Amino acid sequence: MDPFQQLLLRRRSTRRYTGELLTPDQTRALLESALLSPTSKNSRSWEFIAVEEKKMLEALSRCKPNSGGLLAGAALAVVVLGNPLDSDAWIEDASIAAINMQLQAESLGLGSCWVQVRNRSYSDSMSAGEYINDLLGIPMPLEVLCVVAFGVKEKERPSAAL
Repeated sequence: MDPFQQLLLRRRSTRRYTGELLTPDQTRALLESALLSPTSKNSRSWEFIAVEEKKMLEALSRCKPNSGGLLAGAALAVVVLGNPLDSDAWIEDASIAAINMQLQAESLGLGSCWVQVRNRSYSDSMSAGEYINDLLGIPMPLEVLCVVAFGVKEKERPSAAL
């Protein structure tokens, strides 16, 4: 089996982390992998916000009452944004960038988990995206697609099966 296919099989969603901080080189590698991702017509319609501060990670974890909690235990969360005015393919562009970061994390021996935000609710009167926009001061027309959590895996999970 080739190394890339092995990487794909090893990558699993990780929801529990040891609490260890990432090194600056690890953080840089994750962000660079997003910036290297392809976009429709080279529009680069995505943007990223890296969050490492513990109190902000805890606040981000409240974006979705039932499934955002894992963000509080992450060493790094990357908010993945897109600009619908730059490209009608912003969702696809931002999704490719997010999975690039997740594959980079696995190649570094780190865990990751995608937390879906777009079209999800924070409460009956506010979307998860609006909550994050308010929390981080994200300007219009940027939209939050997801938040990806990263950290040192608490335990290794078995590889996926084909």
